[in-house]
Amino acid sequence: MVFRPTWEEFQDFPAYIDYMESKGAHKAGLVKVGTFALFTQSLLLLYFVVVPPPEWIPRKQGYDIKDINVNIRTPISQVVSGRQGLYQQLNIQKRAMTVQEFYEKTQEERHATPKHFDYADIEKKFWKNITYVAPIYGADVPGSLTDPEVKVWNINCLGTILDYVNADYNISIAGVNTAYLYFGMWKTTFAWHTEDMDLYSINYLHFGAPKTWYAIPPEHGRKLEKLAERMFPATYQECKAFLRHKMTLISTQVLKAYGIPFNKITQEPGEIMITFPYGYHAGFNHGFNCAESTNFATERWIEYGKRASVCNCRPDMVKISMETFVRRFQPEVYEQWLRGEEYGYHPEDPNTLCLAPKPMLPKNFKRCTDVSVPQKRGCTPLKMDKKKVAKKTSEKAKDRLKSVWSKLEGRECGVATDLLIDGPVKSSAKLTDRFHTRTIDLINDNAV
Repeated sequence: MVFRPTWEEFQDFPAYIDYMESKGAHKAGLVKVGTFALFTQSLLLLYFVVVPPPEWIPRKQGYDIKDINVNIRTPISQVVSGRQGLYQQLNIQKRAMTVQEFYEKTQEERHATPKHFDYADIEKKFWKNITYVAPIYGADVPGSLTDPEVKVWNINCLGTILDYVNADYNISIAGVNTAYLYFGMWKTTFAWHTEDMDLYSINYLHFGAPKTWYAIPPEHGRKLEKLAERMFPATYQECKAFLRHKMTLISTQVLKAYGIPFNKITQEPGEIMITFPYGYHAGFNHGFNCAESTNFATERWIEYGKRASVCNCRPDMVKISMETFVRRFQPEVYEQWLRGEEYGYHPEDPNTLCLAPKPMLPKNFKRCTDVSVPQKRGCTPLKMDKKKVAKKTSEKAKDRLKSVWSKLEGRECGVATDLLIDGPVKSSAKLTDRFHTRTIDLINDNAV
């Protein structure tokens, strides 16, 4: 099924998402916006293509690397261990580098894309060599390469209901309601996961080598979770929502063996991928490339967000209060939901009636009794204190880092990075969901 929107139809991003879903696009969990390319299906699942109108040009000046003034602050080395299609991935922070330096790294023999005949051949090489030579991923780089004047399908400004998080709570979440850039090389991966809070995501491949995606139709998401629990029991005992750590890789051969349907598609430069709520996806890069991504939401997502699994073992996991969405779009259940008494169904499990998880309310939440405040659909408005609270820094952590810092050369810059010891990492408990690690300014004695 191919969508060919006119320029007029392309103007309204949320409306066009709704239109695609009215045709069943969300049932596959993944849709590609761009020219038709090689695609492999499993079990006759749905596949949708949207061809952007020729008027849409996200970056007029092109992509000369010398003109991309972006600093990759926290590139990560992806160390993969495991066998027979079941793997765990650790992300080890490396020193910051420019895009030019990253590109030169991708051209080294050990990181260069191997010779291959077609997409099927390079996919075989990926799974065969997944545990060898840890690639470096320039992931989670705040910023955008899209021209600011682009008002249509601009990843940094999509204009969906997710914007209420910033409008109502004054909260900006990097990579969730702002754009992130991803600089890939051969074999860099994104492990099996759904988006934070089971949101939608959009990913535009600006330039470079292709990117292969795997996706599980949302109606089969529970099957993948149960398989992961069975194959990684120790990790599951540590955290019931461990797939949110983005560290688990399961090959398509294993999925086939356990009867889990999936879609497989390769994204070319100039094409957009959209993932849908509760759509598990994973994939890898064929070589040096650059993608831009963020999350977005529609009204259909709200039930997914209310019932999304939450990782509680890591304090820095993304958590979004659903209060503004329930208040605005589900006023009939708002009071019941606040009391933690709302029963309902997960959209992908319509046969099991269950209690919605206890609401996570924003900080300083309190009722507003001022009736002069405009109301939305008859809902009780809110009044919140938006003052920011300074983060506390662990003195113990500083003392340990200062001890290491005193032994390093070239300390003039004032920031300690890449302080991991040699050898295997015994615990991944402090690795964050979005690949972030913490750095501390040891000269000014402030956390940054």
